[in-house]
Amino acid sequence: MTENPAPRTRRRPRRWVVWAAVVVAAVLLLAAAWVLARGAAAAGELQKLEKTASGLRTAVASGDLDGAARDAQALSQHARSARDLTGDPVWRAAEIVPWAGPNLSAAREASQIAADIAHGAVPPLLTAVKSIDPARITITDGTIDVALIAEAQKPLADATDVLTTAAARADRIDGGATIPRIAEAVGQLRGVVHESLDIVEALHSSAVLIPPMLGVDEPRTYVVAMLNNAELRSAGGIAGAFALIRADGGSLSIIGQASTSDFPPLETPLQLSPATVALFDERPGRHMQNLTSIPDFGEAAPAMASRWQERFGDQIDGVIAIDAVVARHLLAATGPQTVGPFTMNADNVLTVLLSDVYRRYSDPREQDAVFAQTAAVLFDAALRADDPAALIGALGTSVAEDRVRIWSARDSEERILAASAVGGGIPSDAAGAPVVGVLLNDTSGSKMDVYAHAEISTRTGVCDGVPTTRVQVTWTNGVPANIVPTLPPYVSADGWFGVAPGDTRTLVAVYGPAGAAVSRYDRDGAQEPVQTTQLEGRVAVQHSVTLPPGASSTITVDFIGEGAGEAGTVVKHTPMATDVEITTASLRCGS
Repeated sequence: MTENPAPRTRRRPRRWVVWAAVVVAAVLLLAAAWVLARGAAAAGELQKLEKTASGLRTAVASGDLDGAARDAQALSQHARSARDLTGDPVWRAAEIVPWAGPNLSAAREASQIAADIAHGAVPPLLTAVKSIDPARITITDGTIDVALIAEAQKPLADATDVLTTAAARADRIDGGATIPRIAEAVGQLRGVVHESLDIVEALHSSAVLIPPMLGVDEPRTYVVAMLNNAELRSAGGIAGAFALIRADGGSLSIIGQASTSDFPPLETPLQLSPATVALFDERPGRHMQNLTSIPDFGEAAPAMASRWQERFGDQIDGVIAIDAVVARHLLAATGPQTVGPFTMNADNVLTVLLSDVYRRYSDPREQDAVFAQTAAVLFDAALRADDPAALIGALGTSVAEDRVRIWSARDSEERILAASAVGGGIPSDAAGAPVVGVLLNDTSGSKMDVYAHAEISTRTGVCDGVPTTRVQVTWTNGVPANIVPTLPPYVSADGWFGVAPGDTRTLVAVYGPAGAAVSRYDRDGAQEPVQTTQLEGRVAVQHSVTLPPGASSTITVDFIGEGAGEAGTVVKHTPMATDVEITTASLRCGS
């Protein structure tokens, strides 16, 4: 007979186990509260950091050294606080917790990057900015003091190294594994770091290039091409007048001048790239004034140098191209200047150069003489400027508006220039910011583009699973019909090249992001023959548009695939005498 086992008594947990569980729970809660509280404080510091960084960039750009110093000190304090708040052992231990870990790691890494920039990049940057403070740079008897610029090279190099490392670290943060607020903060950090890196790299490149290019080591000779926006070319306008400038030990002087009439058309055209020939046939290779049609200044400038050397025998070290609007910016810095019967100031110089000259003088040689004298007067006024800071600001504005292009015959210098804002090449795409562009070239032989207007819009999104960027260009001949009969023949072209007086005929080329393909294109909703080519891996579609006075036409091109669909798409375009209206929006796929 089997005995029933005695009932088992259920044991209660020992008291120390209960207390241990309570203690662990309390510790975890306290740790969570600690991390949350410090995280909120760190987020606040990072937000203040972004605002302070924006203020610092503005102060540096405007030459406000006192403001820059204050912002730099505040930047350092916010960065140190954010780093300390996210760097303690409790925070690091919490990074192993699922879901929360990636957010905490991203916040800590962002704070550390900010601190490294504040302590490693900002101090040398401020040192450099003091060296190149426009208020300290002097111009005496046409000679620019470049010693201070040379002093800025090392601190700018140090700041560039720190920012380069910071940009790489920021790019490695996995924002996709974080909550939206952290992801947004990481994105803002990347934007600030990359923008700052671009600015400091540009300053460093300038500090490296300016002394030798101003002839500190040996004399240099440059061709300067003045571009006329009244007859558009890809770079801004037809090359109408030229000057030869000698740079020697920081001293600048004009040693020669010429006009397009000094360069007769070539029977055998210069060798051009296939892309240039596809868009413009052989015209740039035959005519000096058409070389600025070439989209890449790295191709156009050597051809200009070659033609000058062949015509006059001078050895050319570089080529500089500036358009008429640069004159407006320079006059704002130097004050009014008198050229022959014209007194030019910042308000009327474009009217004088792009219109009044043609009304007063019918002979192209007299027109060219005015342009040459204008160049000489502005050059002399700039070298006698009482306020070098205003002059530098005018040049900076001109560069920002893409109105200055520089090429060097020395490969080491040209590599730096080509990658800079003055290189004049086909632009490169940045992460999240692909580039689309519009090139404008007059083919009527007129000076009617002073009345032209352009509106450019981009629409981006994903349609049927395909990233898409739509570029629309609305081109307008804005001349009032009633004034056409009063225009000089040299302005209206008077029927030259088969275009009625007052009409405009323009090649409008639209290129897309690198690697993208064209899915469709039209003009005013209809198909028509176009030219197509590849510009540095970008598909370009070019329409020829003829418009009577007051008429407009809209070109639409859709790009798909690689580089397309990005909301941060950047628009580049031919510089005009009038402002170009640029708009962006999301793409409505059903339209």
